[in-house]
Amino acid sequence: QVPLVESGGGLVQAGGSLRLSCAASGRTFPFSNGNMAWFRQAPGKEREFVAAITWRGGSSYYSDPVKGRFTISRDNAKNTVSLQMNSLKPEDTAVYYCAARGEWNAYYGDYGRYRYWGQGTQVTVSS
Repeated sequence: QVPLVESGGGLVQAGGSLRLSCAASGRTFPFSNGNMAWFRQAPGKEREFVAAITWRGGSSYYSDPVKGRFTISRDNAKNTVSLQMNSLKPEDTAVYYCAARGEWNAYYGDYGRYRYWGQGTQVTVSS
């Protein structure tokens, strides 16, 4: 189908940085008119929107808790989306999931709107 492969998670101290990446592998890239996004989920919590980026225009969107600290970007040549996470806090600890969809709309923060998901990568921030 359209696998999304995530990497870059790990253990970091508070105030540190990590960079996550998500590569869309397949014969075609079906997200050119849509967007890719990052969500996260902590144990016992619901999945939470983190950031999204439209593929064509590169418009980015962030949740309030990460705004100013995280940056989402795309690499058109590699069909890859990245999440640069700076000034990490213990409350950022979660499994981070890459998501994608083929059509853009205003519901970019609703995980139910996304068809394709990566396997998740663990981010742990120690105090």
